[in-house]
Amino acid sequence: MTLLPLLDASPIVQLHVGAACLALLLGPFALYGRRKGRGHKVQGYVWVIAMAITALSSFGIHSFAVIGPFSPIHLLSLFALWSLYEGMRHILARRVAMHQIVMRSLYWRGLCVAGLFNFLPGRTTNRMIFPEMPDAGYVVISLGIAGLVWAGVRSRRTLQAAMA
Repeated sequence: MTLLPLLDASPIVQLHVGAACLALLLGPFALYGRRKGRGHKVQGYVWVIAMAITALSSFGIHSFAVIGPFSPIHLLSLFALWSLYEGMRHILARRVAMHQIVMRSLYWRGLCVAGLFNFLPGRTTNRMIFPEMPDAGYVVISLGIAGLVWAGVRSRRTLQAAMA
């Protein structure tokens, strides 16, 4: 493992990675921690800002451009920005359950799924973690997708059991 690919990356990539790492680490505390009080609000606002910076900074990264300067991953950035808007709209309208659903969905789908694609060979994260074996990134992606599918099936079964 080496930090050189990140240190050699453009400032926009460094900003993107920093904000994404903050959102990834803070997310479980903000989204699954105690929800009453000032701590949750502060964590939540910091998480929302980190997510917004992550999504917005992605539009300055064009290393995998497919359509002009954009790639399919940029669709996830649009999804993230829309989800942030919807999540904040729900909480301001005091629709707490919808706020939770939107924000948790954003964490898992918008941050974790998008994060898995950073393990594709040639990406900065892949070059940092697997400098000698870039194809190992496919293993991480496969295991991550399998874990997310398993968690989705498990939560769906839990929800169905609770409704029965």
